[in-house]
Amino acid sequence: MIDTLFRRLTGYRLLVLALLVVAAIYWAGLDGSWLFDDYPNIVDNHGVQSADAGFSSLVRAALSSPASDFKRPLASLSFAANYLASGLDPYAMKLTNLVIHLLNGLLVFVLARGLLRSADVGAHPVREDSCLHIAEKLSRTGCTPTGQRRRAPIVAALIAAGWMLLPINLTGVLYVVQRMESMANLFVLLGLIGYMAGRQRMLAPAYDDDTAPSPAGREGLGWGRSSLNTRGFMLCLASIILCTGIGSLAKETAVMLPLYALLIEWALFRFRKQQVAVAMEQAASPRTDFRIVALFTLMLALPMILGMAWLVPSLLKPESWATRDFTLGTRLLSEARIVVDYITWTLLPTPGALSFYHDDFHISIGLLAPWSTLASIVILAALIVLAIRLRPRFPLVSLGMALFLACHLLTGTVLPLELIYEHRNYFASFGLMLAVVPLLCASRSRPFAPLRYLLLTGLLIYWASFTAFTAYAWGSPMRLAEELASRAPESPRAQYELGRTYIIYSHYDPASPFTSLAYAPLEKSASLPESSILPEQALIFMNSRMHLPLKDSWWDSMISKLGRYKPGVQDESSLSALTTCAHENDCDLPKGRMMETFSAALRHSTPSARLEATYADYAWNVAGDHSLGLRMIQKAVKSNPYEPAYRITLIRMLAAQGNRTEATQALKQLSTLNFGGRLDESLDQLSTLPGMR
Repeated sequence: MIDTLFRRLTGYRLLVLALLVVAAIYWAGLDGSWLFDDYPNIVDNHGVQSADAGFSSLVRAALSSPASDFKRPLASLSFAANYLASGLDPYAMKLTNLVIHLLNGLLVFVLARGLLRSADVGAHPVREDSCLHIAEKLSRTGCTPTGQRRRAPIVAALIAAGWMLLPINLTGVLYVVQRMESMANLFVLLGLIGYMAGRQRMLAPAYDDDTAPSPAGREGLGWGRSSLNTRGFMLCLASIILCTGIGSLAKETAVMLPLYALLIEWALFRFRKQQVAVAMEQAASPRTDFRIVALFTLMLALPMILGMAWLVPSLLKPESWATRDFTLGTRLLSEARIVVDYITWTLLPTPGALSFYHDDFHISIGLLAPWSTLASIVILAALIVLAIRLRPRFPLVSLGMALFLACHLLTGTVLPLELIYEHRNYFASFGLMLAVVPLLCASRSRPFAPLRYLLLTGLLIYWASFTAFTAYAWGSPMRLAEELASRAPESPRAQYELGRTYIIYSHYDPASPFTSLAYAPLEKSASLPESSILPEQALIFMNSRMHLPLKDSWWDSMISKLGRYKPGVQDESSLSALTTCAHENDCDLPKGRMMETFSAALRHSTPSARLEATYADYAWNVAGDHSLGLRMIQKAVKSNPYEPAYRITLIRMLAAQGNRTEATQALKQLSTLNFGGRLDESLDQLSTLPGMR
């Protein structure tokens, strides 16, 4: 089948076919709903729900993301644009994600084609005394540089098709919030394509055997060659600087672009400087282009050193890991296993592996606990050695392995992030495709060609089928919740999400059959190790909304968990949901129990500003303790002085108490955060409060 493609199809037709197949497969998943981090970033984020496209509204949207201190403004603006066009419609959001994924597939094709052509023997300058030997060897295998260049578009199309179909990349499409990842990598791919084009210009020969001028005329070509060389270098420089900068506005993973470019340079171009080749003249040994060395020194080495100098002191502080159930050491041990697992999950995934929620992962606490920790470290070390050893003969295999490993250096090492997310392989999986696909669809003259073609065909069909099946599940909230719960029966989040979905379908009707179904998965989730307070909060929220009894065991379990570990983002969201429900008189929650819950959450050192602001809301609006509410919002402002929402609440409280002097001073401080007029409306409203006049 693969061989037939080489004879009957061009790479461009094959690419179009792949794009259509991928679009058809994902179409079934566009009807799904929101999930997990979609809520804080989009559904509950009023900043991206702009009423107009005015400058102040766009600035407010750009700076509204709670996902990162860097705000990821480009991704947030894209969510705001979707909202302006179609409101909070997950279908439109996912359709936009699919378009980005298809565009990335096109860019993967362009990049892979360039890499394949640059890996040809003709792309590497050799001494003339070895040319005859190489040509003779290649002619015997049928793998001439011209033949390789002819096959490059088809191989590139297969790489792009495989990458777009990979099940591990599904969350980059149907999980709306992960547009951050796919959009960031759009600019990474553009940057690498630009870098490749620039280097090819820099290395383009001034003249060849057929067009070599006379020695007297060679001097006149110097200016043209120099101009092309300079323009090529400027393209390299601009591609790295601009695409890294713009991509990082979508997500910080785009900062890896310079490292990927360095690996391409290492594997294919070898830091070479352009050589002038003349017929029958022996080429000199390739010289190093120190402009390229300087580029990576300034764009990669220096920022990395400065970044680590800034980051390492904070990583050594215990409070940086207070919300995690792992330390720096156990994280590094665990990530060795995870990165090795990613290889299997990418090439030979199973439903149990791609379960979306991975909070049932058992952390490594030593080299032999579990034993696979040491084995994984050995495998990673072997892959690094293999990538180095294979570079001379199989540069694309070497490069693909290096790109995969490099992609996980940011999210899979020292940063105190969650351990596992499938979308972290969105670019890394391209490295694996680059390493595997060309080997499987190499020339028929190579050994085991029919078997290799059959294997590649089987993989493409398997990936397409797996992705189609999963996309169908994503097309319905109920199907998805039941599918993910069956894939990960020991995952607290998967069981919680199933129970939460039953609650949504119950419409808070005690007589609904979904009401009775919700209790079992929620109580199972609450009992599983390392579970957050989400299931207890859901049980309390559901029964309170339905005016059903609240079990003391739910409160006791939630308070106990909050006392054992510092609350994380999910815990804070749970307490915020209960507070809002009580504030809006939809939930009748015992005040004593709620105060116990907040006391347990605030018992830890350096509580978050969000938690303090939530307690201020409850104390002021529900418990009626205005003194406590004011103290807590003042603490929130002190903890995060750059968040306008806390200052706005503070001003309202001060104005309500008639404290005009302090309220006016707080209003002046708020105005200093009015970047781009994003707070104009709030400032106007606050200035007209009764207590401000």
